[in-house]
Amino acid sequence: MHLADLPTPSLILDRRKLAANLATMNARVQRHPGVGFRPHLKTAKSADVARLAVAGHAGGITVSTLAEAEYFADHGFRDLLYAVAIVPAKLPRIAALMRRTGVAILLLVDSVEAARAVAEAGEALSTGFAALIEIDTGEHRAGVAPDSPALVEIGRALHHQPFASLRGVMTHAGHSYGCRSIEAIADVAEAERAGTVRAAERLRAAGLPAPVVSVGSTPTALHARRLDGVTEIRAGVYMFGDMFQSAIGSCAVDDLAVSVLASVTGHNRETGHLLIDAGGLALSKDRSTADTPPPHDVGYGLVVREDGTRFPGGDLVVTRAYQEHGVVRPAEAAGSPPIPFGELPIGARVRVLPNHVCMTAAMYDRYHVIDGGTCIVAEWTRTNGW
Repeated sequence: MHLADLPTPSLILDRRKLAANLATMNARVQRHPGVGFRPHLKTAKSADVARLAVAGHAGGITVSTLAEAEYFADHGFRDLLYAVAIVPAKLPRIAALMRRTGVAILLLVDSVEAARAVAEAGEALSTGFAALIEIDTGEHRAGVAPDSPALVEIGRALHHQPFASLRGVMTHAGHSYGCRSIEAIADVAEAERAGTVRAAERLRAAGLPAPVVSVGSTPTALHARRLDGVTEIRAGVYMFGDMFQSAIGSCAVDDLAVSVLASVTGHNRETGHLLIDAGGLALSKDRSTADTPPPHDVGYGLVVREDGTRFPGGDLVVTRAYQEHGVVRPAEAAGSPPIPFGELPIGARVRVLPNHVCMTAAMYDRYHVIDGGTCIVAEWTRTNGW
């Protein structure tokens, strides 16, 4: 079976590029002796990808939905960090999963109220819950500041409870995505490290346990100068890469492992564009590259040939995304040649390299796996939903 045999749109995963991306991250992690690695599967959502990602590591993974937790537990993964602040209504479902599979799930809290709810629910459900405290090291999305008085109070609400325990601290340096140089990313990584280690030290000074000090994002995991005091790194999008990660220096365009296979459905020679059958639902409407300097803005995705090679006369991009239609035009670069209509007749296949792969992949239930070239070598399922 080949790409030409697939319906469009379809989600394509290049196993060779995936393996290279995993090897790159593993080499970066090994620069920090004694620091473990817990890959985040919120992008891949696939047991087949997860098995490759944990090879050579302790086997722990990170998830962002309970659907992911259930899926990975059912596929044999037993050490999970649920990296979204917990709400009480989800605790019975987590307790049921732990009883059914024997999986260990680390929870996340960033308030005294949530910590007390975990302890109370554990007692009511006769289930022991373990949690990390989320630390805000600069993203200002969630978490408590390393020097916040609430930090120790949260820790005490978990510690020495019959059915709850404090395991340490974690943070996510999502604001590293706003950096536009490797040096700036390295600075964010250091602030991430220092803030989380400071929080752990404060807990220990108060007589509370903090064996886990967990940090991570793809940019900071790749470019951290040092990780003294950190016990584990988390990262996820590095497995596949996308056009935004390429723009900020986390990968190269040639490293991108996931693409969307689409068909040319129409020509509009008067306006100089063509249409493909991959629109907002197939590609997502994330426009993160719009905030990056030229030539990195690729609209809703960079269009390449069916075999993955770029068009030699100049890049093509998806400039508009309707629900089921994508409008393809030449990239806005000086001297961009017109659309090669002759090479792209109606029915021709192209691939679109995504702007934000996490959002793009979310619409699909499987990967059609290639190993370079256009031959399908496997089909790997994904999980979706919450």
